Amino acid sequence: MNVDEVKALAQAIRAEVGKAVIGQEDTIALMLTALLAKGHMLLEGPPGVAKTFLAQCFARTLHLDYGRIQFTPDLMPSDITGTNIFNFQTSAFVLNKGPVFCELLLADEINRTPPKTQAALLEAMQERQVTIDGKPHELGDRFMVVATQNPLEQQGTYPLPEAQLDRFLFKQVLAYPSLEEERRIVATHGMRSGQADPAAMGVTPVADAAALAAAAEAVSQIRLAEDIVEYVLKLVRSTRETAELQSGASPRSAAMLALAARAHAALDGRDYVIPDDVKRLALPALRHRVILSPAAEIEGRRADDVIAGLIEQVEAPR
Repeated sequence: MNVDEVKALAQAIRAEVGKAVIGQEDTIALMLTALLAKGHMLLEGPPGVAKTFLAQCFARTLHLDYGRIQFTPDLMPSDITGTNIFNFQTSAFVLNKGPVFCELLLADEINRTPPKTQAALLEAMQERQVTIDGKPHELGDRFMVVATQNPLEQQGTYPLPEAQLDRFLFKQVLAYPSLEEERRIVATHGMRSGQADPAAMGVTPVADAAALAAAAEAVSQIRLAEDIVEYVLKLVRSTRETAELQSGASPRSAAMLALAARAHAALDGRDYVIPDDVKRLALPALRHRVILSPAAEIEGRRADDVIAGLIEQVEAPR
């Protein structure tokens, strides 16, 4: 598959998801980029902005094996990974697989459960395997987590630990739709009976495992020039040098940002990365990996503001 075919496939996927999800074009583009870069996605927004429904439509469009976990305060790690159960007929333990054994896992309201249970996904997200009773179990190369969370200001939420946040390639903040988008949402979904269902709304698979593998192979061929590498490094290292941030982005974030830029270039039909690829992805790739300094918090600054300022300050290659 060449980059023109990757671009055409991405357009078909966006159009198919758009049959049911109104708006959210930027979020769909980021999810496609994360998929081809083999990363994970964190969606944050108030209830009712189609975070869960978007993940369902995305999985159906790509014909992915879909699993869902509803995170609650009483959820246990074994409820995610599964557990070995003794079979009295065979006198042997049999693995009862948890919902993590899938290709696209929706971790719904991930910040509604305590850190001990959140940590059950650390190994799965980094190594694409889970260890149960000392035995590792592979999840597959296509395993992807799409997690949703409500804003931390809401009651009953637990902040995600820094180690887990660093495993998400992107964090996308979903806002309320515009007036025109909300009018279309009400007109479309208000005329239906029952809950929205991707299949009932005409969402059909437009890609299979072979097509996704071919697209991922195309991404591996995208050229990343030395000056682009230096640009990524300057951006990431600038988050560690500003006084407005108590903690900057990790070296892993630099490598993942570079890989995501290659995926973004392929989705745009190019076989080379340009500075704009990095600029467009820097904010969602870095906003969850930094911690504001106390002085910046007192001044009412946000991590997004600081990162946006750094993107403007760091000189991009010509």
